[in-house]
Amino acid sequence: MLIRFEVENFRSILEPAELSMVAVDDRPEVRHFPKFGASLVPVAGIFGPNASGKSNVLAALAWLRHAVRNSLSSWDEEVPVDPFAFGEAKNQDSSFTLELEVDGVRFEYLLDVGRHKVSYEALFHYPEGRRRRVFEREANELTLQRGLGELSAIRKLLTDRSLALSIMRRFDEPITSAFSEALLRLVILGRPLNRNRFSSGAGVLSTLRLFEMPDDDMVSSPGGTSFDEAEWQSTRQQAMALLQLADLGVADVEIEETRIESARGETIVRRNPQLVHRTDSDRQPFEYRNESAGTRAWFEQIGPVLNALRRGSIILFDELDASLHPTLTAQFVKLFKLGKSNPHGAQLLFTSHDTNLLNHLNRDEVWLTQKQANGSTRFAALSDFAGERVRRSANLESGYLSGRFGALPDVSRPEVLHELGLIG
Repeated sequence: MLIRFEVENFRSILEPAELSMVAVDDRPEVRHFPKFGASLVPVAGIFGPNASGKSNVLAALAWLRHAVRNSLSSWDEEVPVDPFAFGEAKNQDSSFTLELEVDGVRFEYLLDVGRHKVSYEALFHYPEGRRRRVFEREANELTLQRGLGELSAIRKLLTDRSLALSIMRRFDEPITSAFSEALLRLVILGRPLNRNRFSSGAGVLSTLRLFEMPDDDMVSSPGGTSFDEAEWQSTRQQAMALLQLADLGVADVEIEETRIESARGETIVRRNPQLVHRTDSDRQPFEYRNESAGTRAWFEQIGPVLNALRRGSIILFDELDASLHPTLTAQFVKLFKLGKSNPHGAQLLFTSHDTNLLNHLNRDEVWLTQKQANGSTRFAALSDFAGERVRRSANLESGYLSGRFGALPDVSRPEVLHELGLIG
């Protein structure tokens, strides 16, 4: 689970912006970790005006995952980091700090990186409650924890533009593997955050697998266990329940197979979903491409969401409310807050303009962004914007819309309203 994430000098984020998932009070949905003395919330919602930097907070965490996955293979010429564009900051390092709970142990990963080199990188853990260094790197000088001598070989592979953690993924070392695998399980949803990725196609395939019976090539898991039909039926029922939760009129999902002969004479089988709609007297499957944008958006989230709930992963969802009805987004959030639907501690971090969601969030689950005069993002907890301790019983939506917390678009400028003809 995510404990804390901090980023500095990334896109619109100039000053350090810290997102903490540590609960401020006890309640049924929080997860308790006595080993490091904290309880963690399952949900965090980021609200604020357009262009105030909401997406950039999630983008920074997504960037860190991408960096650990790809620095060794794709950072040959330049590090694709994106610092604040104004002033001296564009020539300075971007900084990231990520704290995760992995199997009850707290991990802390730190990274300072510029366009041409990695300045600092370190991983610490707290196996007995005290901070212990796993590795620490200043430029290309690497120090390892005692007992990790098998990782000393990575010194020969380390370059100015590669992360030590990326290289360590090639080695079967339990401590570093546990942390990197937890980070790489992070799920990215929402078209704004995924605008340079084929997110919809991946979402369709992920959901499609939940509805189709595995064939002979899919009956074994990576661990080698045999396929369990009863487990698959249970998972399919969960997926169907999520689909019907949206009240889209969909009664079932069928898989249409199309066989295509390739230029090499090979047969390619394409599987496409058909959503079956049922009325009082008829049952009719429809081509997926003919479904509404809202139906497709919901269908594409089912696979990634159910997989995340089963694995206890973190989901980053940019613009949760896009194409979805407010009552549906509220149910989506509820999936992560209830222990029965979220038994493994999955977390949802999202951005939204839907203030109705504030009625479904606790005071420590709300974060706000505001654009400052220099173009940078102010990012802070709701209580920091409010300027006082927010009561547990406070109506967060009413308080936000009334301007008590700030982080609202300024629509009161007379010169703009006059130009648009909205005032005389």
